[in-house]
Amino acid sequence: MLVKTFGSAVYGIEATTITVEVNVSTGTKYYIVGLPDNAVKESLQRIESAITAIGYRMPRQKIVVNLAPADIRKEGSAYDLSIAVGILAASGQLLEDKLQQYIILGELSLDGMIQPIKGALPIAVQAKKDGFKGIVLPSVNAKEAAIVSDLEIYGVESLQDVVDFFDGNRIIAPTVVNIQEEFERNIDNYDMDFADVKGQENIKRALEIAAAGGHNVILIGPPGAGKTMLAKRMPTILPPLTIEESLETTKIHSVAGLLPAAGSLMTTRPFRAPHHTISDVALVGGGTHPQPGEISLAHNGVLFLDELPEFKRSVLEVMRQPLESRNITISRSKFTVDYPASFMLIAAMNPCPCGYYNHPEKECICGAAVVQRYLSKISGPLLDRIDLHVEVTPIEFNELSSSRKAESSKSIRERVIKARERQAQRFSGNEKVYCNAQMSSRMVREVCQIDESGQQLLKRAMERLSLSARAYDRILKVARTIADMEDSADINNQHLAEAIQFRSLDRENWAG
Repeated sequence: MLVKTFGSAVYGIEATTITVEVNVSTGTKYYIVGLPDNAVKESLQRIESAITAIGYRMPRQKIVVNLAPADIRKEGSAYDLSIAVGILAASGQLLEDKLQQYIILGELSLDGMIQPIKGALPIAVQAKKDGFKGIVLPSVNAKEAAIVSDLEIYGVESLQDVVDFFDGNRIIAPTVVNIQEEFERNIDNYDMDFADVKGQENIKRALEIAAAGGHNVILIGPPGAGKTMLAKRMPTILPPLTIEESLETTKIHSVAGLLPAAGSLMTTRPFRAPHHTISDVALVGGGTHPQPGEISLAHNGVLFLDELPEFKRSVLEVMRQPLESRNITISRSKFTVDYPASFMLIAAMNPCPCGYYNHPEKECICGAAVVQRYLSKISGPLLDRIDLHVEVTPIEFNELSSSRKAESSKSIRERVIKARERQAQRFSGNEKVYCNAQMSSRMVREVCQIDESGQQLLKRAMERLSLSARAYDRILKVARTIADMEDSADINNQHLAEAIQFRSLDRENWAG
């Protein structure tokens, strides 16, 4: 007897519906065809044990399972449940009249319990597109899938629950999530605040400018100056995620299996801080079975690279293209997957190997050549993609012990949101640009026009500070953001002067 059930496969952050055809006929042996990987091939042992554990029988006949379309490779253990249900229905132990209305997914344990899967959200999105009535999946993943409206989501704990559901012996209440309510309740759910940081007002100002314009930042300063503490609070001053951004971010984390247990929607901007021993594949994504890397997990949020010169050169260089295109394409011989990677980069580094070059009190033991060699680990093309170079100095004891309350993240965020709204109006006709940092050189010439006195100021600064040519556009972009923060239609000399000071590493004589 031939029975069809339906599963789903995830490629990149999109899903494809898989038809699971099960035929039980005269003969012996079990077969799974349709390009299954080892995890799928091994499913029959798990399925047999699970079926026996709940009191049903595994047919001692020829069983052929075909996963269609047969030219797409099937990976992972999520097909266990759809194959098991198909076998029970094909052998006459389960009613099949409702099977074609549902996507059925889940990994089976030997005792018949159901384990979580990855990618429940993109699977639910595709199921709705394909016109399915609902999804039967592990209860742990139910809230995540229930984000998609007009789709019945049934969370189950065991194979017995699934059998009872399709036989009509048990009524399972569908999982319902109010997206708007969930979104608004957790949108400001941050554990940290800029109010926790004593002093460092100039650094806070730089990070506010970065947040307002979407600029990448590098913080240069001695150990213990507060670089990491400040960077970790960056998401708290960025504009809140929109519903669309939240869904896209949740999709990526769903595919990677990083959503918290029984979680649903990601409502705060992600903050990713990989260790400097990370490989280039782990950073950009890939592997034998491609998975999103750290740059995609930081999509719509912040990627923080601490001790930047300690990262391998190859790791840093693979970031150059995603920083410009804001997506990463991973190609294999038989398929290609795309992951979004629109993130804000914050890097932190010591100014030299000992950490005390330019320190106001402690003496640096590194020679000028050593400092220059240390800084040269960061390539020019990568540095070219970082708009703000911020020197961080140690905080004085008087500021550290002061009882004066610092400005909260909420207050800073309000100003950032206003600046972003101005940019949204400016770039309303361009879907690929939504903040100043994303402007092309051509757009910079159109949007960041300055008068004659501004041109002279910029010319003198570039000559006296020996700024490189690549600093020109960066200064204009940052100056445009500063003007937006002050609700100014024009870039004046004050805006330019403040932007110029954020190009430390472009000065030819900065490291002596």
